Amino acid sequence: MNICLMNDSFPPVIDGVANAVVNYAEVIQRELGSCVVATPEYPGAEDSYSFPVLRYPSLNTEKLVGYRTGLPFEISTLYKLASGKPDLIHTHCPATSALLARSLRDVTGAPVVLTYHTKFDIDIQNALRGKLLQEAAIKALTANVDACDEVWVVSWGAGKNLESLGYRGPWRVMENGVDLPRGRAEEASVRETVGGYDLPSGLPVFLFVGRLMWYKGIRLLLDGLRRFRERGRDFRMVFVGSGGDEQEIRDYVEECSLGAETVFTGAIRSREALRAWYSRADLLLFPSTFDTNGLVVREAAACALPALLISGSCAAEGILDGQNGLLISEDPESLCEKLLSVPGERLREIGERAQSELYLSWEESVHRAWERYGEILEAWSGSQKKKRLLTPVEDVTETMLELREALDKVRVKVLEKRHRSPVQ
Repeated sequence: MNICLMNDSFPPVIDGVANAVVNYAEVIQRELGSCVVATPEYPGAEDSYSFPVLRYPSLNTEKLVGYRTGLPFEISTLYKLASGKPDLIHTHCPATSALLARSLRDVTGAPVVLTYHTKFDIDIQNALRGKLLQEAAIKALTANVDACDEVWVVSWGAGKNLESLGYRGPWRVMENGVDLPRGRAEEASVRETVGGYDLPSGLPVFLFVGRLMWYKGIRLLLDGLRRFRERGRDFRMVFVGSGGDEQEIRDYVEECSLGAETVFTGAIRSREALRAWYSRADLLLFPSTFDTNGLVVREAAACALPALLISGSCAAEGILDGQNGLLISEDPESLCEKLLSVPGERLREIGERAQSELYLSWEESVHRAWERYGEILEAWSGSQKKKRLLTPVEDVTETMLELREALDKVRVKVLEKRHRSPVQ
C-alpha cells in the first residue's frame, strides 16, 4: 500500500502529533510499504528522512496556534500528491490537513482516515475570543471530521471529547506508541546529559515533559510542590520543553519561591537525551486533563519511570493507583499528599510494573494501523464511500460566512454596549 500522511504540525515543530506522524512514516517506509508526508512549509526545515516530505505553502500562525497553517487548496500541491497515486490518505489533524485530504480524495478516489489526537475545543478557546467565533470554528472542525471515511481516536476519552463537540459518527480507539526502546538509558548517557545541572544525590527528582502551557496542569503542579516544600521536603523539579506560557510559568516559579528547586532545560530534540532524563528522574508529574493520550506517560514507562496523573483524565487511562502509576484528584493538596505518602523504593516498583504493562512501541502501533488500512481498502467501493453533501471549498465558503455572521453579532453587541454607557 502507498499511504499519504498529513498533519499541520511537523518537525521542526515539536509536539506529540508531529512525533506520531514521523513514526508512522518511518515504520511504514522501513517495514510495510511506502508513504509520503504532506505538511505546511516551515522556514529552515530540513527534511532528511527515509520517506519523502512534501511541503506546501503556509501562513505564519505560530503565535495563534503554535505552528504554521497550510493553504489546502493550492493546485500544484494536489497535483503532486495525486501523481503519487495514494491508496489511502491518513490525516492527523481535523483542520487544514483534513481539507487537503478531502480535496485529494476527490481527485484520487482514495479513502480518508482521520486520527483525532487533541482536544481541539481547548485550542480553539485559546486561539479565539468570543463564544460565537468559537462555536463557528468548532462547527467547521466537526464538519471536517464527519466528512472523513473513518475516524480514529487515541483514547476513549478523546472519543468522548469529540462527541462533546457535536460529532455523532462512529470512532475506534487506535493507540499511539513510543519510539524509545524498552529499558533505562546507559549510565554514561545519563551523566553526560544531566551532569551540568544541580541535582544532588539523595533528593527526589520530579520531571515534566511537554509544551509549557498552563492548560497542562502546571499551576496545580507548582502549587502542590510549594506545599510539599512547606512540609519540609527538598527536591528538584525539571521542566523539559518550551511553549507560549513559559515566561509566565517561570515568573510563577519565582513567586512560589521555587527557583532554587526548579530546572528549565528548554526543548530537547535528541531522543537519547530525553531518554536520559526519564532514566534519571524518580517520578513524572503530568497533571494534565488536556492531553488525550499523553505519549510522555508511555515514554516514561519505557524507562521504568512511573507517572503521577489526574484520576479520570485521558492520560490516566489504564493506570491503577499504586500499581503501575499514581492517581490524584485535581487539586494541589492531593498532589502534595501523594508525594508524601509514597517512598522512593515503592516508586521504583511501580515504575517497573508500568514498563511491563503500559509500554507500546511504534512498531506495534503502526502494524495495527496497517492491518486496519487493509481492511478499509478491502471494503472500499464506490457504493460505500461516505456521502459528501459539500465539497471542501464549499465547506470553507460556508464556514467563512458563519464566521462573518458571528463577527457581525459581536460587533453589534459592542455597539449596543457603548450606546448604553453614559457619556464621559
